Amino acid sequence: MEFLKLSRAKLLNLILLCLVLNGCSLLDPFVDRRREAGAKDEAHLYVGASKPNAPAICYNKWTTDFETLQKMADEECRKHKTGTHAVQTKETLLTCRLFLPNHLYFKCVK
Repeated sequence: MEFLKLSRAKLLNLILLCLVLNGCSLLDPFVDRRREAGAKDEAHLYVGASKPNAPAICYNKWTTDFETLQKMADEECRKHKTGTHAVQTKETLLTCRLFLPNHLYFKCVK
């Protein structure tokens, strides 16, 4: 592996780069939902895994606790008036961004 053959200086630079990226808030969880700019109808308005009645959150398991994710999902349910709280349905790995590889899926219930 080429990675293991790096000199100490290059390895230190790589570690520092990772720490700088971490400091730029790249590890904050977010709801995986984006608006489609040219959509004509409500069915095609949003793009992403998250739906109004089923929020999906991208997160990093090392930096985010479950209580934060539950709070975000509950807020999404109340914001879209599809329920009072969210219940976790499934979790997938390596389906989101590089630094946020996990997807946690919820379903809104009343």
